Amino acid sequence: MSAQTQAPANLAAAVQSTLDTLGGHGETRRDFLKIMGVSAGAATLVTVGTTLPTEKAEAFAYEPYPTDDELTTVVTSCAHNCGSRHVLVAHKKGDVIVRLSTDDGRYQQGGVFGKDTEQEPQLRACLRGRSYRSRLYSPERLLYPMVRVGKRGEGKFKRVSWDEALDQVARKMVELRTKYGPTALLDQSYAGASYGVLHKSDQIEGLLGRFLGMFGCRTNSWSVPSYQATTFSSNITFGTIHDGNEDDTYAHSKLIIMWGWNPAYTFHGGNTFYYMRLAKQRGCKFVLVDPQYTDSAGVYDAWWIPIKPNTDAAMMAGMAHHIFSNNLQDQEFIDEFCQGMDAGTMPDEFKDKENFKDYILGKYDNTPKTPEWAEKICGVKADDIRKLADMYARTKPAALKASWAPGRNSYGEQYNRMAAALQAMTGNIGKLGGCAEGVGKGWHSESVAYPYDENANLWWASIKSDRWAHCVLNYPNVKREEIGCWPRDDELDGKIPNIKGIFWQGSDWFNQLTNINKEIQAIDKLELVVCMDSTITPSGIWADVLLPIATHFERHDTALPWYKGHYYIHRPKVIEPLGESKTDFQVFTELAYRLEQLEPERLKDFGKKYNPRASREYFQKNDEVDEAYLIAWWNDRVRGHQNVKMSWEEFKKTGTYKFKLDKPHIAFREQIEEGEAFETPSGKIEILSTELVNIKDWTRTKYGYEIPYIPKWVEPFESLNHEKAKTYPFHLVSPHPRHRTHSIFNNIPWLRETYEQEVTVNASDAKKLGIQTGDTVEVWNDRGKCVVPVYVTERVLPGVAVLFEGAWMDLDANGVDRAGNPDFLTLDAPSPAGAFAYNTVLVDIRKTDLEHRPGWDRLATARSHVFRRDD
Repeated sequence: MSAQTQAPANLAAAVQSTLDTLGGHGETRRDFLKIMGVSAGAATLVTVGTTLPTEKAEAFAYEPYPTDDELTTVVTSCAHNCGSRHVLVAHKKGDVIVRLSTDDGRYQQGGVFGKDTEQEPQLRACLRGRSYRSRLYSPERLLYPMVRVGKRGEGKFKRVSWDEALDQVARKMVELRTKYGPTALLDQSYAGASYGVLHKSDQIEGLLGRFLGMFGCRTNSWSVPSYQATTFSSNITFGTIHDGNEDDTYAHSKLIIMWGWNPAYTFHGGNTFYYMRLAKQRGCKFVLVDPQYTDSAGVYDAWWIPIKPNTDAAMMAGMAHHIFSNNLQDQEFIDEFCQGMDAGTMPDEFKDKENFKDYILGKYDNTPKTPEWAEKICGVKADDIRKLADMYARTKPAALKASWAPGRNSYGEQYNRMAAALQAMTGNIGKLGGCAEGVGKGWHSESVAYPYDENANLWWASIKSDRWAHCVLNYPNVKREEIGCWPRDDELDGKIPNIKGIFWQGSDWFNQLTNINKEIQAIDKLELVVCMDSTITPSGIWADVLLPIATHFERHDTALPWYKGHYYIHRPKVIEPLGESKTDFQVFTELAYRLEQLEPERLKDFGKKYNPRASREYFQKNDEVDEAYLIAWWNDRVRGHQNVKMSWEEFKKTGTYKFKLDKPHIAFREQIEEGEAFETPSGKIEILSTELVNIKDWTRTKYGYEIPYIPKWVEPFESLNHEKAKTYPFHLVSPHPRHRTHSIFNNIPWLRETYEQEVTVNASDAKKLGIQTGDTVEVWNDRGKCVVPVYVTERVLPGVAVLFEGAWMDLDANGVDRAGNPDFLTLDAPSPAGAFAYNTVLVDIRKTDLEHRPGWDRLATARSHVFRRDD
């Protein structure tokens, strides 16, 4: 065979060789195509005019795709706090997952292909979960223990053994506790990468909290970034965060008001969109109150009411005024179930205090909260406020879904409390098709399989999560109210924690908390930063020790629905852990034994107490122990407490268990229909809060600063109504994107091909700024700056900019973020009830020559590039 005819075979060999080479490095597919483009062109030149023999190819660039009969199918689920946890079906060849599919009706008890009913709909995974194979095998996958060898944030690490890494962590833990006391280590676990009934990263029920508590050194992070204002509101109004109906009840609504809610992107019940589609088919009307016209508004043909960010409580007050003034309230409901709604529902001891109705009508401050008053604040026409109030008061049943996003601002709890007052005054609580959300936690799951005992949530200080940097930078000259210091009943009450180390378990909080600029200043004052994750995240780049954690495909567990959804999904070990990955439970168990050796008297039997079913060999072999915990949980909690008849073995075989409720789960049905008391001090829905009205010294509370005891409009730190808007004329909001769960999935090339980080602005604003879709702009204020492409549309209110949260930070030499992370612009100042002011941000925007760096694999198919202008 001539040299000419051998060229293609040589090329194929070169392709395979190049692929093998790239497999061990961080080069991208684009780099590969650049390399092969030259070779392919050269091959074309030498083969012109040559007739090639037909023979079986000897080499392929890729393996032939395996057929279904060559694959093993395993039912599992996703694992992240994206709003739900759906079925993932892993198709594997050997120990490699080659494809992921989702529920098709066969993976429920009695399931058959195509089964999809209103009572038992399919639990179909979204695009994020379906892309998980790309995350599992990504170049950013953390496979070995690593320790920092460069400066913090420089990203220089060396591989070490597990013994070296854990010895370093254990010795430093003992040193810090001995030197600085029981508040030296900050717990910043969250539900990002390890969430199940056994392998659980969580602020309250998590493995890290129990581990640090038993060790005797823990400062807790008490506030939840997503919905702390909402949690506060639900707890003081209803006495619980279990204020959510299951989402099948939406199918019975006649009106659904999506207040700051975009269920096309963030759904909480697993099948939210399914039931809302049923509602639409049955004649339900939809309304969206939001600064931007979302995909959900388009899908449900909603009436869009654009509103200035952070002014929601004012608009709701205007609605309440119209309802009271026209006697549209459900007075019978108010009289029976509410405290403080009006003069007639005020307890004797509070007769001299403000009630909600008189506040709305202006009796106390001579300022009636009329729709005209509200219009000046929120920018919504008074006639539209009246129209919506009338629709809501007259339509039965109606669901005002007060989403979390508008509460992510300064004094965000007032929006949620105002929404609860509207829900109560219209009598839509405890009713099928109504709504009391709020937090929206629905059906009660049995959520813990590991040892959960008196050691589960010990702490010696507890501060608001995003105030740790302020505490570290200013220690000891910090007032307790500045950091939301939780009160205690001992000598540590009010004592400022001396934080010297952080554990990030299942959380990328360094990338996600407010005001990253301050975190960067503070982190160099720490002596130990440990990041436990399956992926090298932006937080990991700033750590001292990286510990590789097995993904949910590589350990045995059971998936819980998240906040809503009455089902469990078996989550078997699908493949063996990649590299030297271990589970969180393995790591904490082994650390407990090492700490016991370092402090044998104080920590006697620490390892056995932490993991009572295991010996120290658990670090090497955990399968049998994990299943023993899960079997006990299933038999004692699920079958015992919840009367499930299905055996553990049958559950493993079937893959899912879906509860068939005898009637729709409606929050507070028992209180409204059967006369049970609410879990508040008064036993009623507390529009006037008994707790708040009785507080005398606010500095000795976790709130720090005064909170009105009835819902009120309170000016936010920053807004388009402030003088500061003359300098920074855009109000920035940072909602959740469709293609990420916070920062999770940011590095998935499949998703980046379709979506890109970009700032959305109104066309009229773009014209004034002289920018067009695809231009690169700076978004900045007095706190920081980020660089990002712009997308121009009519689907956002003028004066508002939208920049999705969760982009992985990428700093230049001047501290400018090139990736477009909005948390370089956010403020970490304390909002009393604990709200994170993610959406209380004023900025300016201008075209720039600064570089935008969206990530390691940029493919130019996102909107801002597809519609890039030709010139």
